[in-house]
Amino acid sequence: MEAKDQQVLEKIYHHICSVLKYCAECTSLDDFQQDSMRVEACVFNLMQIGELAKTTLSDDMKQQITTIPWKQIYGMRNRIVHGYSGVNMRIVWDTIHDDLPALAKELEQYL
Repeated sequence: MEAKDQQVLEKIYHHICSVLKYCAECTSLDDFQQDSMRVEACVFNLMQIGELAKTTLSDDMKQQITTIPWKQIYGMRNRIVHGYSGVNMRIVWDTIHDDLPALAKELEQYL
């Protein structure tokens, strides 16, 4: 693995860990939405994850790690950045609650 790709994966992992930390005590969408700073911080980190995955991580690395849904990660970033029909907080919460822990575990294999 090239050093640049290693650094990008570490950054993505760091953003994931930040989101999971911010939401550690949240048990529901309602809990999550109670704090606008938490929501904004999490959405920012999700945007960063998508941007790093889309533009900074090499295509070779993405092809090597086929177990990560890169297109869905980009799609989340695009929905947030472009605000297609508004940002659906249910999708954001489900991503945080259901998908990020698994993504963190997957990345740990490469770090």
